[in-house]
Amino acid sequence: MQILVVVAPVFATNCCVVVAGADGRDADCVVVDAGAGVAPEVERLVAERGLVPRAVVATHGHVDHTWDAAALCERYDVPLRIHPADAYRLADPFGTLGLAAVRDGGDPGVSGALAQALAATGRRAEDYRAPVAVEPLDVGPGGEGELVAGAVRLRTLHAPGHTEGSTLLVAQEAGVVLAGDVLFAGGVGRTDLPGGDAATMARTLRDVVGRLDPGLGVVPGHGPTTTVDRELATNPYLR
Repeated sequence: MQILVVVAPVFATNCCVVVAGADGRDADCVVVDAGAGVAPEVERLVAERGLVPRAVVATHGHVDHTWDAAALCERYDVPLRIHPADAYRLADPFGTLGLAAVRDGGDPGVSGALAQALAATGRRAEDYRAPVAVEPLDVGPGGEGELVAGAVRLRTLHAPGHTEGSTLLVAQEAGVVLAGDVLFAGGVGRTDLPGGDAATMARTLRDVVGRLDPGLGVVPGHGPTTTVDRELATNPYLR
């Protein structure tokens, strides 16, 4: 299994193309966290390597992780898979993030930063399109399940706190966890946006992140890669 990372021009979201097998040619793949502006590079990688996309996946429903999902789902005729608890965000990604002011010309905090980041790449809030085909991620009754998309198999771990439906994706064959905005190098996801909850995040960090295999590498939703072992030893939110 291979993990190919494409960094989005908006908020530097790490979009991951997870490829089944090692050879690549004609291999199945899934695209995780299709942030704003990644579609052209993802399409180039898919064509260049002869990959076969089987799904687009979102670790959570924030718009900086789903902006190009509709375009890629339509391009490859595949569904977007997302935890059911975050699916509601797809229909109104700005409103559910508390960013209605973006559409009204306001500039309160994070909404202004997002509006500026979008504008810098020629995008506007009204350009967003929600995916048509949406399927739930399997997380099982105990918060653990499996994503199966063609030959790609990823372990799914419900990890709420940043959002209600935040999910970790463990690529065991590659020795990597795709952490979304739950865990970063030296930090964790914010909990002060709608749907976030500090107490829930604390439980997630203790019971889900804290029990991950220390040998796993970590590709966070933004920023540099790290390892579970390093974060357990040095991340102030996990010590």
